[in-house]
Amino acid sequence: MLIESLGSFFQQLSNFIWGFPMIVMLLGTHLFLTVRLRFPQRKIFTAIRLSVSRDKDANGDVSQFGALATALAATIGTGNIIGVATAISLGGPGAVLWCWLTGVFGIATKYSEGLLAIKYRQHMPDGHMLGGPMYALEKGLGWKWLAVLFAVFTACASFGIGNTVQANAIATLAHETYGIAPTLTGIILTLLVGAVLLGGVKSIARVCGMLVPFMAVFYALGCVYILICNGAYVWSALKLICASAFTPQAAGGGFAGTTVMMAARFGIARGLFSNESGLGSAPIVAAAAQTRNPVRQALVSSTGTFWDTVVICALTGLVIVSSIIAYPDISWHDGAGLTKAAFSKIPYVGKPLLSFGLLTFAFSTILGWSYYGERAIEYLKGRRWMLAYRVIYIVAVFVGSITGLELVWNISDCMNAFMAIPNLVSLLGLSGVLVHETRKYLWRGRLDSEG
Repeated sequence: MLIESLGSFFQQLSNFIWGFPMIVMLLGTHLFLTVRLRFPQRKIFTAIRLSVSRDKDANGDVSQFGALATALAATIGTGNIIGVATAISLGGPGAVLWCWLTGVFGIATKYSEGLLAIKYRQHMPDGHMLGGPMYALEKGLGWKWLAVLFAVFTACASFGIGNTVQANAIATLAHETYGIAPTLTGIILTLLVGAVLLGGVKSIARVCGMLVPFMAVFYALGCVYILICNGAYVWSALKLICASAFTPQAAGGGFAGTTVMMAARFGIARGLFSNESGLGSAPIVAAAAQTRNPVRQALVSSTGTFWDTVVICALTGLVIVSSIIAYPDISWHDGAGLTKAAFSKIPYVGKPLLSFGLLTFAFSTILGWSYYGERAIEYLKGRRWMLAYRVIYIVAVFVGSITGLELVWNISDCMNAFMAIPNLVSLLGLSGVLVHETRKYLWRGRLDSEG
């Protein structure tokens, strides 16, 4: 009875927080920073070039690409696949366009988060770097109490959306697709995660640096192949997505009844949840990057939202909508079922591609979020608690593999929202600093200058 009551409470709380209040706050911040910083999205190709460059003489624990790969590992997850399908099932095809637009404007917010992470990071006595919204709140705004709250919410969220639910997704997929017992999957997954995490941030960055590009490219190429197979329906899918985003009940084939408001709400919500722009998670690892000034890393960080939402989520959405048009028998009422049905219609590569995408995306999310949780614990209690956190985090992977997690999902959604609020406060409160640093290095063409 207690579990049911808690589940109902957190589900209602999650639905409320991730409704229009949070959408307005996050999307409003995206738009405000886009205008205030003169559309930093214009520099996306410069940012991509910087992301594969190396500042060898700059201070930091890992390379700029290592920091980006770790952030992408945590960001690119099941939300890029099932989350997009859920948006389509609830809001119709038009949700894909709203999701994509959220990513475009979210680039400015991710840029701002990365800039503040470097600006206010702290150089510890043993040489490693610490940073993130908690340091921006404490050192930039002087609000220690809000910084502590952010760290607490981050540590809690790491065990939810970053750990147990991802492990459960992997175990469920392995069991339903290949008949592998969840206990066996849990043991293997726990050993793999433990082997990486006990090596610290450099080990995490090294593994993510190898895994993320491979999994993202492989999944993107697979989606392109599926779109080629659905070639006769791609243009129709594009028109349907655009029309449904602005026209009520424009979608046929079972989508009648979806409205512009529904498409916007679910598309924006899934886009925000997928790319994490505004949540304050990615800047925690951005603070460890080797970079000569804050703006260089800010640009590199902004590419995370570009790859996550503007590219991968868009590809997933186009694959699903074109498959629905090509195969009218597909039911679109359930996000997970819609994903599985759409990909399974493609001969030879559909099911393996979906399995590979979910497995690697979920595993990489576990690794990336472990770093966020560690840094939150270090901020709250110091390094003496780090080993204990890692051990508990590794054990939680196994627990998540063998248990149901509906309650954890709802609690995790709430924790993520609670993370976003203090982070947005830091972004808006320090927007003057963002403008000053951007003017100094970007607008005046001094990206190669030392900070």
